[in-house]
Amino acid sequence: MVRVEDLKVTFVSREESVSAVNGINFELKRGEVMCVIGESGSGKSVMMRALMRLHPPKRTVIEGTMEVDGHDIQSVPERQMRKLRGSTVSMIFQEPMTALDPLYTVGEQIAETVRLHEGIPQEAAMKRALELLELVRVPSPERRLKAYPHELSGGLRQRAMIAVALSCNPSLLLADEPTTALDASVQIQVLVLLRRLQKELGMSVIFVTHDLGVAAQIADKVAVMYAGRLVEYGSVRDVLLDPKHHYTKGMLASTVAEQEKGKPLGAIPGTPPDLRALPSGCSFAPRCRAAKAICRSVLPEEFDTGGGHRVRCHFPL
Repeated sequence: MVRVEDLKVTFVSREESVSAVNGINFELKRGEVMCVIGESGSGKSVMMRALMRLHPPKRTVIEGTMEVDGHDIQSVPERQMRKLRGSTVSMIFQEPMTALDPLYTVGEQIAETVRLHEGIPQEAAMKRALELLELVRVPSPERRLKAYPHELSGGLRQRAMIAVALSCNPSLLLADEPTTALDASVQIQVLVLLRRLQKELGMSVIFVTHDLGVAAQIADKVAVMYAGRLVEYGSVRDVLLDPKHHYTKGMLASTVAEQEKGKPLGAIPGTPPDLRALPSGCSFAPRCRAAKAICRSVLPEEFDTGGGHRVRCHFPL
């Protein structure tokens, strides 16, 4: 369904260049769910937007290969790309209040997407919008259809955003931290909803999250990003139960789950590197307790530890 090879994304300006994604590789089969985890600034959202080709072309240099459902995202003409967005690949953005237009009702925004891609009349599109609100379990969908985004709670806005994303039955759904702004109870409801819809509709999903518990609940595969690179990649069981990279181990140790009461969390020291001037060796070396001289001077190669479990580290666990 998805094949990404040596993807690099660089933002350029007159003053400087920022290397946000630095050569990542992964594959996703039809119907699989992959969670991408990592600290803020690791390149997760940049990678997702690259798959939708949403970065401004004049200020962005994209290299490598991105294939989605047999389409080469890099070479597809812009007119065809507009058709692919929504019908083949769709995205749930991080904050629905900024993604939804405040001047139009929720029903009008869903219907507009359906009309644009399927060319059906307004009345049929509104009927489809109502069905979608019912699909994502919005209470009183007839009333919510006529509501503006500011009249809905955060959880309902997120469900409306999911309805927009699903309106044209995409093969691939990109979910960029869709539960970050929600409280814990609503977050669980949205996660259960997404997993149910994914199974019912047979979609492939790439899900960006900071929450390792979320990854454990919904993922088939996990990709760990750091400084624009995948430092570990494999099945959810391999990565979360038997991590090979010191960064993954550090993130797992810094979570509250299964920690003894009164014991300090094992936080990772330091901060992520400046993407404008990445170190020549392993980007995690300055923060890694196991780093040696080679780690600071030579970039480690990615290698398979067995069963598709890949790690980029000179001294894996």
